[in-house]
Amino acid sequence: MVEKVSAEAEAAYARIHASDDFAQLKKSYRGFVVPMTIAFMAWYLLYVIFSNWAGGFMGHRLFGNINVALVWGLLQFATTFGIAIWYARYAARHMDPIADRLRAEFEAETAHEEDHR
Repeated sequence: MVEKVSAEAEAAYARIHASDDFAQLKKSYRGFVVPMTIAFMAWYLLYVIFSNWAGGFMGHRLFGNINVALVWGLLQFATTFGIAIWYARYAARHMDPIADRLRAEFEAETAHEEDHR
């Protein structure tokens, strides 16, 4: 089922989309996500490349049966969780206040529409 959006809500969406706050929100998002995605993909591809073409290095035993490849693979998981935590903190500081302000503006603009239904 598709929810119908009123002309008033569409106008509010359009105004918010064109606002400086929304532009700042997109800039903050891209400013974190794009470089972090590139960095993580480079880190991951380096792991894959080394696993395929630097077997001697990746097979080097660090202690017991633990080798470089195993440690590097586990670091991939640690990095993923670390980035997720970092993003959550970044979003809470830089993006959530703007998003909350925009949501409040939208709700204020469309609140009386809900009262008339």
